[in-house]
Amino acid sequence: MCARIRGLLTMTKKSPCSIQALYDLCKKTFTPSQPSSQAIHKLYSLLDTIGPDDVGLKDESLEDERGHGLFGLNVFNRVDCWAQPLTYVDIHEGQNFTMCMFCFPTSAVIPLHDHPGMTVLSKVLYGSLHVKAYDWVEPACIRKSERVGHPTVRLARLAVDKVVTAPRGTSVLYPKSGGNLHWFTAITPCAVLDILAPPYLEAAGRRCTYYHDYPYSSFAQGDEIAGNGKEEDYAWLDVVDTPEDLYMRPGRSLISPTTKYCHGIQKKMEGPYYFDKESTTAADREQGDLKASPA
Repeated sequence: MCARIRGLLTMTKKSPCSIQALYDLCKKTFTPSQPSSQAIHKLYSLLDTIGPDDVGLKDESLEDERGHGLFGLNVFNRVDCWAQPLTYVDIHEGQNFTMCMFCFPTSAVIPLHDHPGMTVLSKVLYGSLHVKAYDWVEPACIRKSERVGHPTVRLARLAVDKVVTAPRGTSVLYPKSGGNLHWFTAITPCAVLDILAPPYLEAAGRRCTYYHDYPYSSFAQGDEIAGNGKEEDYAWLDVVDTPEDLYMRPGRSLISPTTKYCHGIQKKMEGPYYFDKESTTAADREQGDLKASPA
């Protein structure tokens, strides 16, 4: 099983089997049925063991002060991280889950966005990343607004506001808790491995929506959070268009995806966010092993 991806990853005994084991456990965990908390914890524990070498990143390239990172096995695959804001590496795309990796140069940002009805596990593979995340206040607290682009804003509570540094960088968010709406800002060059289940799919109501947060005082009427915390722990979120300057360049794919979505953005909707690849064959999908892309 592991031999199918051995030629693409860093040649260590651990690497191919580690990422294959992660894929296999994701496939077992994420089915049309809701996964149990025990199953998510088991997946979290396995993800926590994954390091840069397991996904084909070489440690000696990660601290290059010129902003270079290395995807793949040799210098010919070197990419200048300063030349492009972000690099996206597709590992697996399926109906039940997505596995992907983001490579950030210093100060790169993925703006505040949501994960509707989704469970997301993330691991910072190297570097430091500032994570700020919210959960919606329930029942929904909505205010009309004439000073922002959207006619209403909705109240959210701060769930996470911290710097996460590898190797202690594993987290999980749920549909209604754990910081389902978040943004990332790279403190140093860093990479994040993400597992999203189920994946973004607009036809199923899982569209990636972006937001701007406003201080609680901007729209408060005085009774929204009575006895439930400090004002600085709350914000009003306003829906915004997908940022025009949000661009992700494709990195060298570890496997060929089975669908054509990238972080919730479809080609005919948001071209700069999309890149095409060959799909796996029906036989590959039926067998269920990771399929390496041609070199």
